[in-house]
Amino acid sequence: MTDLSTEIPAALVARIQQLAGESAPASKLNAAQEADLITRIKAELIKQNAVMIVHFYVDAALQKLADDTGGRVSDSLDMAAFGAAHPAQTLVVCGVRFMGETAKILSPEKRVIMPTLKAECSLDLSCPATEFAAFCDANPDRTVVVYANTSAAVKARADWVVTSSNALQIVGHLKALGEKIIWAPDRHLGRYIQEKTGADMLLWQGDCVVHNEFAAEALVELKRQHPEAAIIVHPESPKAVVELADVVGSTSQLIRAAVRLPNETLIVATDNGIFYKMQQAVPHKTLIEAPTSGGSTQCISCAHCPWMAMNGLENVLAALEHPAEHEIHVPETIRVNAVRSLDRMLAFSRDQGLITPRS
Repeated sequence: MTDLSTEIPAALVARIQQLAGESAPASKLNAAQEADLITRIKAELIKQNAVMIVHFYVDAALQKLADDTGGRVSDSLDMAAFGAAHPAQTLVVCGVRFMGETAKILSPEKRVIMPTLKAECSLDLSCPATEFAAFCDANPDRTVVVYANTSAAVKARADWVVTSSNALQIVGHLKALGEKIIWAPDRHLGRYIQEKTGADMLLWQGDCVVHNEFAAEALVELKRQHPEAAIIVHPESPKAVVELADVVGSTSQLIRAAVRLPNETLIVATDNGIFYKMQQAVPHKTLIEAPTSGGSTQCISCAHCPWMAMNGLENVLAALEHPAEHEIHVPETIRVNAVRSLDRMLAFSRDQGLITPRS
């Protein structure tokens, strides 16, 4: 039997890789097609009292459209807070499925739709709810902390939900209370937090198909070629990559670091979808993708999530025109348990100033 605290079952790894390989990116469009779709989407957003909530990793056209229509482009923590606070009756969540589920958990009275319901997340897939519940039951003396990149059912089993923006603070808080922790599902982020806080953490062994592929040896060589560059890294990356970083942080934290750092060249180890917003923040700087293992012919993600790539203008319009086929549903028995761990996270984050109201 696989020890879930030391390895991911091989069959689950194979299934995740299969699903990643089967994902189909959104269609490439010409300028006229884009313009037509944007006009129609804007009309539907007004007609349906809808707002777009978009992750940094999706296509730049969707990020721009969200900005232009009063929506939000952000990380998963801010997306969750924005959707719950916004008065729109329909939330159009562009990202991966757990983000839509989170929006529905926090806003059960609203309709939550997504461009595609097939946009998975390898971290979510690596932590099946039944197996995770058994793992927790076998360690009843530990507080259960799960990353936002999990299913509604896993959140329902948790005491706390965290994101990469607030995980250090929340785990540090729990350590100060003397609590021992079960952490799931990202093993790299868990190890990073464990090392930073010194908390007693039992780690589930999941990983992200994008960040797990960043390669330390190739990154060292890239830095040799660009000695003037700063390296900024998302903590879902392997330890050897994180140890090379000048800054480690969540997506929003990396964008702020790009502004703050004096370096005119930045090597960025996270999904390359972030480049749209990051380049807006530092238009005068040069951004370079960190290298992935295997190179362009063998990598699974090649620095871009295959499921984030499924989001496009065509299926945003399809979601608005045929919402029943794109709607997120969360059973109420799961939602009422999951909302407690999410509300706990949001309340803590507001108290700590990690979420600030924005117009």
